[in-house]
Amino acid sequence: MSQAPLQMHAASDGYLLQVVGVGKVFRNAGQVIEALRPINMDVKAGEFICLLGPSGCGKSTLLNIIAGLETSSSGEVLSNGHAISGPGSDRVMLFQDAALFPWLDVQHNIAFGLRQAGCPAAKRDAITKQMISLVNLTGFERNYTYQLSGGMRQRVAIARALAINPSILLMDEPFAALDALTRDRMHIELESIWSATNKTILFVTHNVREAVALGDRVFVFSARPGRILQEFRITLPRPRMLEDHALVDCTSEIMAVLRQDER
Repeated sequence: MSQAPLQMHAASDGYLLQVVGVGKVFRNAGQVIEALRPINMDVKAGEFICLLGPSGCGKSTLLNIIAGLETSSSGEVLSNGHAISGPGSDRVMLFQDAALFPWLDVQHNIAFGLRQAGCPAAKRDAITKQMISLVNLTGFERNYTYQLSGGMRQRVAIARALAINPSILLMDEPFAALDALTRDRMHIELESIWSATNKTILFVTHNVREAVALGDRVFVFSARPGRILQEFRITLPRPRMLEDHALVDCTSEIMAVLRQDER
C-alpha cells in the first residue's frame, strides 16, 4: 500500500475514517524514539479492519491516536471528514482488560455510559436489555464480574460500548488474555455482533490467524518504527473457521511478509 502523502478528503468521499500521514515520535529525557512512520488508511463504514504486526510496532499507538487518547507527531485523523482532536462518542475503545466496574452487575455495567449521558430510565433499560440479548448474556443480568468467565466479561464490555451507539469500535487485543478455546468462541461471537450491528471495527492483534478469521482487510505492520508493509483483502466466506484450508493458506502468505521484514 502506498505511503505517499495524501490530499485532504471530504466526507463525500464515502470514508467514515481517514488516517492521513499519521506518524508518532516519542521524546523522553533527551531520547527520541520513532514509533510510527507516516500512515495512510481509508476506512468505509461497516468494514472490519485488522491491524497486524509484532509487539512494539506502533499499531496500538495508532489506535490510541484514532481514539483521541494520544496526539500524532504528524498528519491527522478524520472522522466523517472532521479532524479528530480528542476522544469522542463516535469512537469507543476496548482493551485486553474488560475494565468493568466490580461493584456493578452486568446490566448496570452495560447501562453505565447511558446513565452518564443522561439517557432516560425507560430508554436506558430497553437498550440495556437489547444489548444483553445481542451478546448472549440473557440470564446473567444480575451477575457481578467475579461470577463471569473472561469471555463473558469481554462480551459485557462490548455490550457497554455498543449501548452508546458509536460509529467505530476500536479494539486493542481484546482476546489476548483468553485461552485458545474461549478466544475461538469470541471470534464467532464478535463476528455475529458485527454482522448484526454493521459497526465499523478496527482490531489490533499480533495473531495472524485471528486477523484472517475476522478482517475484511488486514494491514500488516513492520517492526518499529511501524509502517504498513502490505494490505491484504480477505474475501473468504463467513463465518470463518481457523482450521479451514483457505484460511491457513492466507495466514501463510501473511506470515511470509512478516518473516521477510525480520531479515
